[in-house]
Amino acid sequence: MWRNRAAFRLLNIKLVPGAAPQKLENRGFKMMASSATATASNMDSNTRGQSTAAAKSLNVKELRQASTAPPSFNIAKMTELLDHDNHEMRKQFREFLSSDDLFIPRYNVSLADEREAALQKLQRICDAKFISVLDFKNNPLRIFAAHELSGIIDGAMATKMTVQFNLFGGTVLKLGTKRHHDKLLAGIDTLEDIGCFGLTELGYGNNAIEMETTATYDKSTQEFIINTPTTLAQKYWITNGAIHAKHIVVFAQLYVDGKHYGIHGVLVRIRDDNMKVMPGVRVEDMGYKIGLNGVDNAKLFFDNVRVPRENLLNRYSDVAEDGSFTTSIESNRKRFLTVADQLLSGRICIASMSQGGSKTALTIALRYAATRLTVGPKGQSDTPILNYQLQQRALLPLLATTYAINFGLDYVKDRWAFQKEDGSEHQEVVTMCCAIKTLAGWNLHDVASTARERCGGQGFLACNGLGIAIASAHASMTAEGDNCVLMQKVAQERLMAFTTLPVDDGKKEDLSDVTYLHNLLKKRENTMFMTLGMKLMAAGKDGRFDTWMYKESDLVQGAARAYGERLVSERFAETISAADASCQDILQQIYHLYLLTVMERNLGWFVTSGTMSVDTGAKVNAAAADACRVIAPQTLNLCEAFAITDSMLSAPIARDWVEYNVRDNQGEVI
Repeated sequence: MWRNRAAFRLLNIKLVPGAAPQKLENRGFKMMASSATATASNMDSNTRGQSTAAAKSLNVKELRQASTAPPSFNIAKMTELLDHDNHEMRKQFREFLSSDDLFIPRYNVSLADEREAALQKLQRICDAKFISVLDFKNNPLRIFAAHELSGIIDGAMATKMTVQFNLFGGTVLKLGTKRHHDKLLAGIDTLEDIGCFGLTELGYGNNAIEMETTATYDKSTQEFIINTPTTLAQKYWITNGAIHAKHIVVFAQLYVDGKHYGIHGVLVRIRDDNMKVMPGVRVEDMGYKIGLNGVDNAKLFFDNVRVPRENLLNRYSDVAEDGSFTTSIESNRKRFLTVADQLLSGRICIASMSQGGSKTALTIALRYAATRLTVGPKGQSDTPILNYQLQQRALLPLLATTYAINFGLDYVKDRWAFQKEDGSEHQEVVTMCCAIKTLAGWNLHDVASTARERCGGQGFLACNGLGIAIASAHASMTAEGDNCVLMQKVAQERLMAFTTLPVDDGKKEDLSDVTYLHNLLKKRENTMFMTLGMKLMAAGKDGRFDTWMYKESDLVQGAARAYGERLVSERFAETISAADASCQDILQQIYHLYLLTVMERNLGWFVTSGTMSVDTGAKVNAAAADACRVIAPQTLNLCEAFAITDSMLSAPIARDWVEYNVRDNQGEVI
C-alpha cells in the first residue's frame, strides 16, 4: 500500500527527486490501516492493475543477482578462511543438513513435539557421526565446528548438543577415569546415555562455589548420599533433565567423616532404562520459556539418594573404601575451578553457536534487502532497500563485526585446544574464552534485533527465523556465565597480569589508516586498566569490593570490552596478512569498517579522554558511512562466503518470498 503516490500524499511525505524516503520500509505492520484502506479503494484501477502485474513479474532470484556485483575476491578461499579448520567435515555436514527434511523447522507445534524434534535432529547428527565426545582428545576443533553449524539449524538442538557432549560428556571424559569411560563414553556418542550437568542451583549461579547440595560418604555401605537440603539447593535450569536424560553429574559439597572437602562431581542415575524416574529423585519440568523450547529444562531434587562410591569422578580426588581422601589439588577453591573447567570449552561452544546465528541472521536480512523494492528517485518501486544508506548503516557494521569476531574466535579456539600442558598459558586462555563468549553473544543480540527491525513485518514472522536468533542471543548472554559477570572476570584477570601495551604517541590522526585506529584501541585499553588500577589502589584493601562492585562498574565493563575488542582487532590484522591474496583487499575494507564501528560506539570516550581530537571525532560518522558504501556492492558475496545453503537458511525472505506467498502457507516452510 505504500507504493502509490496517493498513500504518500496521505502521509504528507514528499518525494524528492534523487532522495529515497529512507524510513518507509520500517512500516510493515500497517499502523494506519483504516486510512490506507480508504486510499487504496479510491486508487485508479489502472494503477492497481499495474501494481498487480509488477508483483507477478517480480523475479526474486534475478533481483538478487542484479544487486550483487561480481565478486572481487575468491569466495571459496574466503569460506576456507572463515571455516578455519575441519574443512571436509564442514562440507559434508552442510550437505547432510541440507539433504534431510527433518532439519526444516516447524513452527505451529506443541511443546512436546518441539522437544522431540530437537532430540531427533541431534540423534540424526550422532548417527551420522559428526560429533563425538572423544573429539575433545582427538580433534577438539571439530566439536566447535559442529556447534557452529548446528546453531544455524536449531538453537535448541545445539543447546542439547553442547550439554550432552561438552558439559556432561566432556566432564565424564576429563574428570572421570576408566571405570566411568567404559560405562558411558560409547553411550554418550550414540545418545543411549543422555546426561545433564548439575552445577547451577536455584540460589547459586555465578556464586556456585557456595552451593548447598551435599555428597556425604557412608563407610558402612561404601556409598555417597546425595541430598538437596533446602529449596535454594535444587538443581535449576538443568538441560535434558525434564524428559530425555538418564544421568546427571551432580556437583555437591563433599563430606567424609564430617570433614568438608569442597565441591566434587558425582554421577547419579535419574532415570532407569525404561525412562522411569529413580527413587529419591524428583524432577520438575520448567515448561515454556521465551524461546528454545526444544530444550527440556528441569528442576531436580535429591532426597538422600545413594550411589556407589565409584560414581565419584576421581581423576583429581578420590575417596577410598575406608573413607580416606586423596587429592592432587590441595585447596577447595582450586578443586572447584578444576571440576568446573568444562565451562571454559562450553563458552567457546556458545560463541561458535552465536557466530552461526549471526551469520544466518545477516544472510537472511541482507538477501531480503537486495530483493525488497521500494521508492526510488523517480517515485516508483524500483529500488532495493539495500541501496539505502539507512539499511547499509544498520547492517554492514554488524557484518564487519561478525567477520572480526570470527577471526578472534578462531584464535581463541586454537589457544584453548593447543595450550601448553604445563598450565602456564591457562589463565590467559581463560580470559580470552570469557571475552570472546561475551562479544559473540552481544553481537548476535545486535545482529538479530537489528535484522528483525530492518526486515519490517517480514522479520516478525516466525518462519523467517529472526525470532529464533533473538531468543538464541538471550540464551547465549546468560548460559555458562552471565556476560557482564564474565566481563568482571576478564577485567580482574587482565588487571592482575596487566602490562601496558606499546603505543605510538606520535601517530598522525588519520581515519583511513587502520594502524592509527588500532593504536587508539591499545591506548583505550592502557588508559582504562591504569585508571582502574589506580582507583583500586586508592581504595585500599578494605575499599576494594565497594570500588569494584558499587562505584566503578562502568569502568570495569569498559576495560574488559577494551581488551576484547583490541584482541579481536589484533587477530583480524594477523588474519589478513595470512589470507589468500584475492581476499586481502576486501578484508582490509571490512577491517577498516570494524575499527570505525568500535570508534563510533565509543566516540564519547575517545574524544572526552583526549585520545582522539574533537575535529577527528566529528569525522568518524562520515568515515564509517563511506566505508559502508565501499563494501555494499560485495555484501551478498560476503554472505555467500558463510556457505549457508538455502535449505539451511529455510527463511522465505532469504529465498523466493514472492513464490512462498502464492499459496496459503499458514506460516510454515514445509
